[in-house]
Amino acid sequence: MGAAALVAALDRATKLWIQANVGAYDTIPVIPNVFNIVYARNRGAAFGILSDASETVRIAVLVVFSLGILAFVFWMLWQATRAAQLASAAQRWALTLVAGGAVGNLYDRIVEGSVTDFLQVFLGSYEWPSFNVADSAITVGAVLMGYELLFQREKKDKHVSETH
Repeated sequence: MGAAALVAALDRATKLWIQANVGAYDTIPVIPNVFNIVYARNRGAAFGILSDASETVRIAVLVVFSLGILAFVFWMLWQATRAAQLASAAQRWALTLVAGGAVGNLYDRIVEGSVTDFLQVFLGSYEWPSFNVADSAITVGAVLMGYELLFQREKKDKHVSETH
C-alpha cells in the first residue's frame, strides 16, 4: 500500500510542478513531433467523456464511480496481500499501480473539479489525448494485470493438466 501512496504522491508532485511552471497554452517540445509537455485540464473522464455534462452531474458521477472502483481495487489488493501465495507479485504490483493512479486522479476531481494532464504523445499524425502520471500508472497496471490473467493462467492451466 505504501507503493500506491508513492504513485499518488509522484502524480500530485508532477501536477503541482506543471501548474506552477507551465502556462495554460504552452507547449514544451521534448522530442519534436513525438512528445511534448503541455498543461491541460480534463473536466471529464478518459478521452473527455462527460466533459460537457453539468458540473454537479459530472463531479457526482465521476467521484462516485471513482470511489466505487477504488474501493474494489483496494479490496482486491488487500486480498492479494493477505494471500500472497495465491496472488503473484505481478498481480499485486498491477493493483498497486491502479490504486495509486486512481487516488491521484480522484484527488484532483474532488479538490480541483478537473484533472491536470501534461504528457502529450504523437504517433505519426495521431495525437494521443494528454495524460499524466496517474493515467500512466493505471494503464501500466491494467496491462500488467491483463498479461498476468492471459499468460500466467495459461501456464497454471498447463501445469494443472500436466499433473493430472
